[in-house]
Amino acid sequence: MSEVQKAEVSICSDDLVTSRNSRFEVTWGAADKGNPRTWPVWYRCFVVAATSFSTTTVIMYTTMYTSGLEGMQDAFKSSETVVLLGLTTNLFGLGIGSAVLSSLSEIYGRRPIYILSVLLFGIFVLPVALAKNIESILISRFLSGFFGGVSISSGPGSVADVTDDQYRALALSCWSLGTMNGPVLGPIIGGFIFQYLGWRWINWIVLICTGVSLILMFLVKETYAPALLRQRTKKLQRDTGDMRWWCRFDHEHTGLQILKTNLIRPVRMIFFEPICVFWNLYIGIVYAVLFLCFVAYPIVFQEHRSWSPSLAGLGYCGIGIGTAIAVVSEPLIRKVINLHRSDPSTGRPAPEAAVWAVCLGSVLIPIGEFWFAWTAKSSVHWILPILAGLPFGLGNGLVFIYATNYIAGSYTVYAASAMAGNSVVRYGLGGVLPLAGSKMYHTLGPNWAGTMLAIIEVVLIPIPFFFYKFGHKIRLRSPMIVSEIGNGASGK
Repeated sequence: MSEVQKAEVSICSDDLVTSRNSRFEVTWGAADKGNPRTWPVWYRCFVVAATSFSTTTVIMYTTMYTSGLEGMQDAFKSSETVVLLGLTTNLFGLGIGSAVLSSLSEIYGRRPIYILSVLLFGIFVLPVALAKNIESILISRFLSGFFGGVSISSGPGSVADVTDDQYRALALSCWSLGTMNGPVLGPIIGGFIFQYLGWRWINWIVLICTGVSLILMFLVKETYAPALLRQRTKKLQRDTGDMRWWCRFDHEHTGLQILKTNLIRPVRMIFFEPICVFWNLYIGIVYAVLFLCFVAYPIVFQEHRSWSPSLAGLGYCGIGIGTAIAVVSEPLIRKVINLHRSDPSTGRPAPEAAVWAVCLGSVLIPIGEFWFAWTAKSSVHWILPILAGLPFGLGNGLVFIYATNYIAGSYTVYAASAMAGNSVVRYGLGGVLPLAGSKMYHTLGPNWAGTMLAIIEVVLIPIPFFFYKFGHKIRLRSPMIVSEIGNGASGK
């Protein structure tokens, strides 16, 4: 190497060192108005409400579909199983989209991905409303699910972006009040729409909600701190002409690398991380049984009790109230979690502390399922199967909220990948099992079909109890978690 080349290398190295001078680091200052966590309280509440509304619309659309099954069967002369494929394709789209689009939000920021995905979600709802054949419905439902997935996967991240640590649990509870009840609100609202306006209007109403959601997303500013700091860095470089300004997110992996990592890592964790293997299985089956209810309830209330679609939709109120109880009881549950012994490495209760709520939920779910199964007969007063939804909905709410807390608390840095893998399994099972639900309930009857599902849920009860007792030992044997702890300890 010539002396000139050596000098050039030396200059480049000096520039790199200079560019990392702490005096030129771009970060948040005290009471920095650019920091989303210092925005006015009313606006941060608006961000939480807007993202919650957007997510609720997507989730409602998933289950609203089941209210119009009869109308679509008549319109396209298709069997119930074929029409139910629209539920399956939508859930598959949600699972894949939540994994892919959440990665893009890390590259380009949350706001542009939100706006684009909400717009495309609405565009692909339109062909369903205008459909001339069942094939166009199945394809459009998949694509709308794909673009709707970003609201589900990035919503909690947006809430975390704008809330302080001490209020984050409360903010997430407020966000989840609509999203957790979305699956239940869908058939309740859809039943009235189908009865009085027809199945196509289910999609038109969702389109109206999507339009409102799009307006709200335009009013929500960017909340993702890395994207905001990168923007501020570029502005300083441009305004001052000094390229020494930098932020710690400047030299992250390229967009393609981030996308590749975020697609490969969740798949690897699904198969090779013991925590993910068992929790994905458990949550996936619980979610699938929940979606089987959207097949079972119309059979029980419309076919056996001869209720109208609108009244049959109200049968889900028990599940909705139970889920709402799980959400609003968060402060009380949080107090019980904080009574657990603190982890010396963090000073906070270990992730397993949240699993006690999952243990409670795992018992309540089969209780509700058994209750519903043996009060489903038309000779039994209608209030009893509806009340069965209270323990069932409460149990589901506790499982979904606190199992998510456990997975996120266990993997921290890799939490997004763990949850992406969980979404794929959850929506996959949730989409497949309901296809057999109608035949199962018609063949076995609501009593024995419900009993079989309850027995499966009873068999799975030991999973959360085992992790509550021994989860800390499993975490310490996970290569990903151990390496993460090592990096944190060494300051890497």
